[in-house]
Amino acid sequence: MVSFRLGGTDGVAVEAAKWHAALETVGWRVVTVAGEGPVDHLLPGLAIGAEAPPTTGELTDALSGAELVVVENLLSLPLNPAAAAVVASVLRGRPAVVHHHDLPWQRARFADRPPPPDDDRWAHVTVNDLSRRQLAERGITARVVYNAFDTEAPPGDRQGTRRALGVAPDARLVLQPTRAIARKRVDRAVALADALGAVYWLLGPAEEGFDDELERILGAAPVPVRRGQVPGTARTPAADAYAACDVVALPSDWEGFGNPSVESAVHGRPLAVGPYPVAAELAGFGFRWFAHDDAAGLGAFLDDPDPGLLAHNREIARRHFSLEALPGRIAGVLARIGL
Repeated sequence: MVSFRLGGTDGVAVEAAKWHAALETVGWRVVTVAGEGPVDHLLPGLAIGAEAPPTTGELTDALSGAELVVVENLLSLPLNPAAAAVVASVLRGRPAVVHHHDLPWQRARFADRPPPPDDDRWAHVTVNDLSRRQLAERGITARVVYNAFDTEAPPGDRQGTRRALGVAPDARLVLQPTRAIARKRVDRAVALADALGAVYWLLGPAEEGFDDELERILGAAPVPVRRGQVPGTARTPAADAYAACDVVALPSDWEGFGNPSVESAVHGRPLAVGPYPVAAELAGFGFRWFAHDDAAGLGAFLDDPDPGLLAHNREIARRHFSLEALPGRIAGVLARIGL
């Protein structure tokens, strides 16, 4: 099989890699194709901001011998419409899974764009039920496969990570394990850290032109701030980042899924969550979270931790979002297109 990915957020690449591993466990050989990054077949015309899309011939060559194509977000958001048009044309009548992490109308700048293309040989997959319903309203049938996680991940290095960050052993640390863009609401996470008397740690970089606003917010922050990866590491292991913190902040207005919602449960940390719509959908599985502005509730929890709450959340993650169950869920998708 061939997997196309539109260059973009780390989140899409991470989830694509999980799908690849799941498919390989059931016997598929996966070849990755993207406009950038460490992939098997590099087609620069697929990248966001590419000057020209790949040619039909280039795409046909990249698909040579493929029985299945998985398209990761490339046909979902119009970040490279010319490339998406060529990919859709080449895939007409071929078995494909169109994996939607986001949809155009879920971004204000793309609100007037049409829905993704469709074909009788394609299976559409969304990462939440809200998107499935929205596609159905536009005449496209989709199936939900929620993002999956290693729910048996070993704990990370709390003390070593905190030492590297320069955070005292007894200091409270609020982690926002996301990029910095407007909808991630860094200001809310900083306000929470302030209310808790905590250090604030933003793991990801500023993107989508948010650099100046981030500098303004963090420059005015009334709390100690840590930014980016742990010094001396190219990429901080997720387990270490979660182990180091005391609270995970995900105060977003919008997320297609919001992986920290489940990762916080896997790693045994309380979550302060924002009012993004999919959070309510995920909370319906039984997670017990704190509102992003409930500093009093979080403070009380930190003063007198409730291991039962953390154990409950971890069990919900294991029951509903386990990586071990992903191959079977993907198999259900492939059955729809006769594979």
